[in-house]
Amino acid sequence: MTALSRHLRRGLLLLMLAGPAALADENLRYPATPGGDAASALVIHGALDLHQVRPLLDAFHRDHPQFALHYRNLTTLALHERFLKAPAEADVLISSAMPWQYRLANDGHAQPLQTPAARRWPAWARWRKELFAVTFEPIVMVVNETVIERFGEVRSHADLLALLERQDESLRGRVVTYDPAISGAGYTYAIEESRLSPRYWELVAALGEAEAALAGTTGEMLEGLIEGRYLVGYNLLGSYARERLADQPQLKIVVPEDYALVTQRLALMPRLAPHPEAARRFLDYLIGETGQGVLARDTMLGAIHPSLEGPGTAAALRRQRGEALRPITLGPGLLATLDDLKREALLSRWRREFTRRQRR
Repeated sequence: MTALSRHLRRGLLLLMLAGPAALADENLRYPATPGGDAASALVIHGALDLHQVRPLLDAFHRDHPQFALHYRNLTTLALHERFLKAPAEADVLISSAMPWQYRLANDGHAQPLQTPAARRWPAWARWRKELFAVTFEPIVMVVNETVIERFGEVRSHADLLALLERQDESLRGRVVTYDPAISGAGYTYAIEESRLSPRYWELVAALGEAEAALAGTTGEMLEGLIEGRYLVGYNLLGSYARERLADQPQLKIVVPEDYALVTQRLALMPRLAPHPEAARRFLDYLIGETGQGVLARDTMLGAIHPSLEGPGTAAALRRQRGEALRPITLGPGLLATLDDLKREALLSRWRREFTRRQRR
């Protein structure tokens, strides 16, 4: 068994230990119009919460009522593991675990989408015509207003580092971030930031000195922030934060001014999809102007379609934040994040830096 396989299994074990809520096999089902047959089914596996994906599925099914649609919500690592065990089970996979999705496509598990929408899709947001970025989601910080009132605004990674170094006692145990050893997203952000910022490891050390709590999901971090157990959250998924914190005025969402990673959910059609025509219809809708319009209007996920402007779109966010936005590149570099030796090296250094100041 490879180190990657061991890590995936360890992540799934930790999810099982977390309790029933973490493992809930959440589903949405839409019946086909009378007279439909088995060929008119559509099975989607997504690492996307039901309330986020429901507007898209509602709209698609209104336009395509002939399909009996079944959406299954899974964690990123569980989705990947399930696909490897049953590659002919789902028609479409949607996940924010970009390296794992890229590996599936690179290893020949995806089939191409040959439609005008696929040919027009931005080159930076697709790989060949087999893997499509469909959302544009900044990675953010969340800061309690009490911190801002006492210590000033936190607008950047540099501000956060300075805050932790000056006020580590005041914030001890009150900061939360991803544990990159158990979170695919957290690991991806760690390796990207280690490339982007020469001061990243100083920040990891400062988080360790402040005895930051380590979490496996953005939802877990948001719960602690809402309950007041944490005052600062680092590297949360912005789409989830904006929705959950809409009625929490004491919590401020910060898109860092110096640089902000942007993750994208990647969609593909498995080569062995049991209902290939339904899969093509859905993926074409997802990257089309209509489907992307639903994402922009009815979700916090961020639409990529180049013809869409205004709130809820990548174009609007780029105008607001400019060069500070750093989308994670969809390309062969993602495979490096899954290299066993590089992975172990990064996690070893992360643990070493996180505990360095604690050992003094």
